[in-house]
Amino acid sequence: MNRQMTCGTSSISFQNPVFVQSCASVVSRKEGEGPLGAYFDTICEDPMFGTDTWEAAESTLQKQAALLAIKKNGLTCSDIQLLFAGDLLAQTSASSFGTADLKIPFYGLFGACSTMGESLSLGSMCIDGGYGKYILCATSSHFASAEKEFRFPLGYGNQRPFSATWTVTGSGACILSTSPPGEKAPLRSGKGCAAITGLTAGRVMDYGLRDSMNMGGCMAPAACDTIARSFSDFGRTPSDYDAVFTGDLGIIGQKILLDLLEEQNIRLSPIHKDCGILIYDNPSQDTHAGGSGCGCSAVVLASYILPKIVSGEWKRILFVPTGALLSKVSFNEGDSIPGIAHGVVIEHMEV
Repeated sequence: MNRQMTCGTSSISFQNPVFVQSCASVVSRKEGEGPLGAYFDTICEDPMFGTDTWEAAESTLQKQAALLAIKKNGLTCSDIQLLFAGDLLAQTSASSFGTADLKIPFYGLFGACSTMGESLSLGSMCIDGGYGKYILCATSSHFASAEKEFRFPLGYGNQRPFSATWTVTGSGACILSTSPPGEKAPLRSGKGCAAITGLTAGRVMDYGLRDSMNMGGCMAPAACDTIARSFSDFGRTPSDYDAVFTGDLGIIGQKILLDLLEEQNIRLSPIHKDCGILIYDNPSQDTHAGGSGCGCSAVVLASYILPKIVSGEWKRILFVPTGALLSKVSFNEGDSIPGIAHGVVIEHMEV
């Protein structure tokens, strides 16, 4: 059967909604002390998560989030056909080591902090294409492992500029399915549930920025591009959404995004929210421009956004995780830091 699913230049509209069966969020103490602390499933006081290294800690928290999402749905690992997951570390090592014991067929992803949008997009396309009944999408980040990977050892004690963000220690996981969650499932309120109805694939945008301490500035052009194309492809305006969430632009990146969209006559400020701004309380938590990392948008989605969609408080949102494609090699050779953002349309559904 020939189905026309593509919209405009780079978007997909699903004729059959892809349902979010369950989700889970695992964070550490600093995130638990923030404004969204009451929403997270698990808050671990030990940033090492009982392990000996920062990298093992990140693997552990991603595994915890994945298993919790599976358990919430009353499933086992053998029920999951595919796993799309990634992180910030080289060779996606946090995901590889973290999910190896699950024995689920695995595709490792790298979209930097946009990885949750990438995994949800690929998972949704596979569900709609009939390539699985249950697909697990997950990602993670850890403050210490990211600082070690991309910036300075923590013991160096360097000062961070105001434009810098704080990498979230956390992992979010979602299970997608062809059918809605059961009547007693956590992501079900009466007849209401959350479903992915469309997506807009991100494009790599490079404005020549070379400041590794200003990720918001590097990512804002990509967020602008994806949001504008999504509105155009679906024939919508900001008034068609209750909220548009970016991943981790932070305070500086948010301002740049809103200015760039204003140049295209798109006034997003009344409905725009940024996960990096929501997750920490500034200035009391001293995270400067806000939160960042793969886990930032993932845990905010799983803990805060999806339940509000399920309840019907929000009928339709655009979820746009943002990523700075920072390579240590190219950066040290003087190259710029491109950005990317993937858009996912999530709606309240009555079933």
